[in-house]
Amino acid sequence: MIRRIRSLIRNERGEIEDIPTIAVLFVGVFIPLLAVLFFVGRYSNASNVIQGAASAAARDASISRTATDAAAHATTAAQTSLSGNVRCASLGIDIDDSGFRTALGVTGTVSVTVTCVVRYAEFGVPFIPATTTFTKTAVSPIDPYRER
Repeated sequence: MIRRIRSLIRNERGEIEDIPTIAVLFVGVFIPLLAVLFFVGRYSNASNVIQGAASAAARDASISRTATDAAAHATTAAQTSLSGNVRCASLGIDIDDSGFRTALGVTGTVSVTVTCVVRYAEFGVPFIPATTTFTKTAVSPIDPYRER
């Protein structure tokens, strides 16, 4: 394999040619391309993880007995889902607990919106944003016959 590479960079006299064209091609094209691919992978992963955190928070809130408990459970569930997966520069969790005020026998819902700002500054590649804000919402039904 090494001999094949050496034969590709030798000229007809057997001397090793200048390599700047190969280096420029590698540094100017391949490294930024890898950075973009890495960014796309991290972007997609962050989007999925934040949606999962919103779903977990909505589910935990919907099985709570009171709106106060729902807020605490939703916040804990979202933070637990995000920990170790996505590092948020700032995290916002908004809970719509109006479904807890419905009458007995009427199905209410809990809506949780998770907003997370993810930093991508380490890429240092033009056209890749330094930060991206993800906002994901999930809704979960509340048991209409739960104890009140």
